[in-house]
Amino acid sequence: MRYFVESYGCTMNYGEGRMLSADMASMGYQEVGSAEEADIVILNTCTVVETTEKRMLARIGELKKQGKEIVVTGCMAKAQPQRVRIRLPGSMIMAPGEYHMFCEEVVSRYGIAGPPLPIVQGHDAILPIAQGCLGNCSYCITRFARGHLISYEAGALKEKFDGFIDNGAKEVLITAQDTACYGRDTGSDLPTLMRSMLGHEGRYRLRIGMMNPNHLRPIAEDLMEVMDDDRVYRFLHVPVQSGSNEILKRMRRNYTAESFLELVDILRSHHRDISIATDIICGFPGETDEDHRMSLDLVRELRADTVNITRFSPRPGTDAATMDQIHGRIVKERSAELTELKNDTELDVNSHMVGRTYQALATERGKEGTILRTDNYRPVVIRDEVGLGSFHEVEVLENRPTYLMGRLI
Repeated sequence: MRYFVESYGCTMNYGEGRMLSADMASMGYQEVGSAEEADIVILNTCTVVETTEKRMLARIGELKKQGKEIVVTGCMAKAQPQRVRIRLPGSMIMAPGEYHMFCEEVVSRYGIAGPPLPIVQGHDAILPIAQGCLGNCSYCITRFARGHLISYEAGALKEKFDGFIDNGAKEVLITAQDTACYGRDTGSDLPTLMRSMLGHEGRYRLRIGMMNPNHLRPIAEDLMEVMDDDRVYRFLHVPVQSGSNEILKRMRRNYTAESFLELVDILRSHHRDISIATDIICGFPGETDEDHRMSLDLVRELRADTVNITRFSPRPGTDAATMDQIHGRIVKERSAELTELKNDTELDVNSHMVGRTYQALATERGKEGTILRTDNYRPVVIRDEVGLGSFHEVEVLENRPTYLMGRLI
């Protein structure tokens, strides 16, 4: 039987999707390139916002019409299993915390397909380091799906990491719901884990995934020292979510806009060129015009390399869903204003890279050419087609709001 894993959402979900794919291959199932070619489709779901949830339900309907065997995994399998069961009665539904039983459940339903099949390691790899988080954000449905923090054992993670590098990976994405939390439940921490991985010789890059500001602060100095190793991208994704302290309080984010900016100053004092990505939720319940203005002011002051703007979406079971909602027209207008400002800001920030040269790693194909990532994770597009996973020296020729254009030296 042939299978296809169709993942949505965050890097963590894609990493777990690759793990499920390896499990299927270990039981003799053959991976194919699309859901249309597959007998079994593993739909690895996301439900972080309402539009994504609707997309998942629509996709279930499409696959059902095609007569596919559908296995539902990911966040919806835990947070909203009833929405899946009503559409797929009797189908296999497996939450992230149950993946250790995945093979057993597949065998009980479909049997062993044949001898184990090899998995080809590509130029990149994804390494989930923990399940769950320590947060209690009032708007987040993901915490229902992922639960409280469970850090994976450091030795097992190091073994997986070594395997990735030994088998040809040149880029490893370290991921979790909040990577800064790693080890808080076991007496370890993220910098210690990173140093262990960097003990492996070779030329490669590590990217640290998303982390919350209040959990980054205690390890910030130590983590910046880890970034002295040029095999670690000088990049951090630290969501601020709002420039208003009142809204941050309603969100239960446990920091202020001022403390967030102070944290960024600490990061930049160690590595001036560190790339900062952040997120802002627009139109959170109770957000006033003044609160919105504070978010605009924060974007101007922060001058982040990347700002992801998301319109608030009430998720079932969260406290924020019971709060007084803001009219959709107002949210749309505020989102447009934030997006225009962030595009202008990112364009200006990128302008400072024009004319400079960088060592960069080819990571993916884009519409305009090959995308390479600099040491601080900025995307530079070149017209040449070079091998993914190869390192090159590039000169930046032109800035765009979300990427740069360059050429090989």
